[in-house]
Amino acid sequence: MKTQDLTIQGMSCGHCVMSVKKELGKIPGLKVEDVQIGKARVSFDDTKITEQDLSKAIEEAGYTLVSA
Repeated sequence: MKTQDLTIQGMSCGHCVMSVKKELGKIPGLKVEDVQIGKARVSFDDTKITEQDLSKAIEEAGYTLVSA
């Protein structure tokens, strides 16, 4: 399992946090450890989940993955 900190652009409130947490939670095998305004910490098997998967989920929530 790899633990990674994500920087997310566009988040400004608790609703943003819940939206990101919900979309990341839809990725099979991804453990969402923490989500705060502008960032998230996740754990996953990097042979099964890519940065593109993370980015797509965050975009589905309406935000942009700045760095992973």
